[in-house]
Amino acid sequence: MAFKDLTQGIKISISRSITTSFENYMSRIDWQEDKFNLHHFINEWREYINNHSSWYSKVNEETKTDAAFHEELAAKINEIINKILSEEPIKEQLEEIEQLQKQLGEEYDYSCKMEAKYVIEKLKAEIKKKQSS
Repeated sequence: MAFKDLTQGIKISISRSITTSFENYMSRIDWQEDKFNLHHFINEWREYINNHSSWYSKVNEETKTDAAFHEELAAKINEIINKILSEEPIKEQLEEIEQLQKQLGEEYDYSCKMEAKYVIEKLKAEIKKKQSS
């Protein structure tokens, strides 16, 4: 069975698992692109789909071991990562980051919507930490 032959629900679930795993992985490496390792990301994604994803058990073993299916999955992973990295931060994120950076007197670089989300969370955590000390 090819990727394109899977049900729409499973394809959406696969995409969501890739997105979630990528966000978790990038957060874990603090969005430091020089630390990105595709092999480590794929291992993290594998762990995620084995332990937290409902779609994996719905795909038969023959499909899971099919080389063509793995090639299609690799293409899907690349497509999703490229989409994530090219998605511009939204206006609200830009404004919130600007405000939080002013509060802290620090500046952070970010280039996409998902990284902006990470920066916002990190800045909020730093402000909370400063306020509690």
